[in-house]
Amino acid sequence: MEPESQGPSTGSNLPLLPARMVNEFAYCPRLAFFEWVDGEFADNAETTEGRFHHRRVDQAPVRKARQVEDEPSGDTTIHQRSVWLSSERLGVTAKIDLVEGEGTAVVPVDYKRGKRPHTAQGAWEPERVQLCVQGLLLREQGFTCECGVLYFIGSRERVEVSFDDELIARTAELLQGMRAMTQATVAPPPLVDSPKCPRCSLVGICLPDEVGWLRAAQEGEQAALRKLIPTNDGALPLHVQTPGAKVGKDGECLKVKDHEEVIGEARLVETSQVVLYGAVQVSTQVVQELCKRNIPLVYCSSGGWFYGMTTGLLHKHVELRRRQYAVAADRERCLGLARRFVQAKIANCRTLLRRNHRAAPDMVLQELKNDQVHAGTVESLESLLGVEGTAARRYFSEFAGMLKEAEPGARFDFDGRNRRPPRDPVNAMLSLLYSMLAREWTVTLQSVGLDPYLGFYHQPRYGRPALALDMMEEFRPLIADSAVLTAINNGEIRQSDWFERMGSVTLTPEGRRRLIETYERRMGQEITHPVFGYQISYRRVLEVQARLLGRYLLGEIPELPAFTTR
Repeated sequence: MEPESQGPSTGSNLPLLPARMVNEFAYCPRLAFFEWVDGEFADNAETTEGRFHHRRVDQAPVRKARQVEDEPSGDTTIHQRSVWLSSERLGVTAKIDLVEGEGTAVVPVDYKRGKRPHTAQGAWEPERVQLCVQGLLLREQGFTCECGVLYFIGSRERVEVSFDDELIARTAELLQGMRAMTQATVAPPPLVDSPKCPRCSLVGICLPDEVGWLRAAQEGEQAALRKLIPTNDGALPLHVQTPGAKVGKDGECLKVKDHEEVIGEARLVETSQVVLYGAVQVSTQVVQELCKRNIPLVYCSSGGWFYGMTTGLLHKHVELRRRQYAVAADRERCLGLARRFVQAKIANCRTLLRRNHRAAPDMVLQELKNDQVHAGTVESLESLLGVEGTAARRYFSEFAGMLKEAEPGARFDFDGRNRRPPRDPVNAMLSLLYSMLAREWTVTLQSVGLDPYLGFYHQPRYGRPALALDMMEEFRPLIADSAVLTAINNGEIRQSDWFERMGSVTLTPEGRRRLIETYERRMGQEITHPVFGYQISYRRVLEVQARLLGRYLLGEIPELPAFTTR
């Protein structure tokens, strides 16, 4: 039988568009771009609930029914769940929750979480368009399909949607717009003050209000900022340090064993990365599962030096990396970004001294303030390096004034920065946490689609994550230095936690474990964002700052805001 009312068609070789993506495009084009073009996705309570309901629908008992792919006949009752249909001509594909009908006349049924909206047309446009796509696919198979049904699970109501000419024309328009968007290199602009944003699972990726606020601020406008940033999902790194330990998978959990004894475990949904130190083994099943979930598997030396990592597929956002490479080749734009990195770093070093020093010398504080101003006026990266080096010497000359003797008799002498190898406990701890912070930034930058090895301030060098080193500059004093001060001043690291060997100082495994715990607590600490004013953890700050860098490179915001505390 010839399909009737064929609807929109395409002769392109583009990938088939899922009907669900047409729904997302009708709801918010920017959301559809992030999910379909960039491959971004994040869960919230609503997406999790929706996936649960659809799983129940898929697993429901099926009455005796004929496959809808068969040639239609007039004497068959149809009741088929989870039907996949595709059309090269239409350029779409869909999984239909339920197909019902008699003979050649069928009705697609699409299950929706929540309650029926009380609108004039019985449902919102995105849901009606998605259903219409399903109806057009059934017509492609030779069936008569004049309407569909939306079943709202929350209120247990069925809403019939007629596939009239107006709806088919609107569906064709949206399909055309979606195809055009897939060819674009930059996401559509964010919605402005939309009630849709607070409920969107991708609000922390999209940053709609942050982008709008930064644009308005550049133009001298004052605007209130909604606190849309989602709370942290609770996922934390799993650190495995025991020599000879094995990491395996048991259902939805990771289990760490030492000679068959379980010494630790973590649920996969609560794991942000797995960090292995030294001679730790990991099963193939774990590697595959982590890649599938895009959870980085990080390799470090037993002393904490970052070696590399295993991840899933590279982020799909090619245009973002193209823009990054273009800016990296522009010396003036590199200098502009580098000035902001160094200025923010000096400002945060000065703040840490003011907050924690027993009696910070006014002259040093003033000199650091002058260095901050000077960093914003230099005309070359080479000059900026000199300013940064001078400011660092001033800062570390007073670092010992922030240390306390928490343990009687303990000595944590500090006479300036030294490394490779560190010759005192304080420098050993600083080096370890700087390495961990560089690792954190490498993982974060790669997860948002940026190349962590091509920076703007730190010049490219084989094996050096230059962009990660750029982005961590302003966070060194706020995260790493602060964690070292906390560990020493609160007595979490004691004299027995380190030993000297061959002219260098090394932490014991137990000391390293407690220092990592202190670092992770600092990463999880919630603060008030200095630009946007909402409560946010340092771990989440890193992702927001990385995404803002992406928005700057793509031209969505005029400049990258520095992160400085008061």
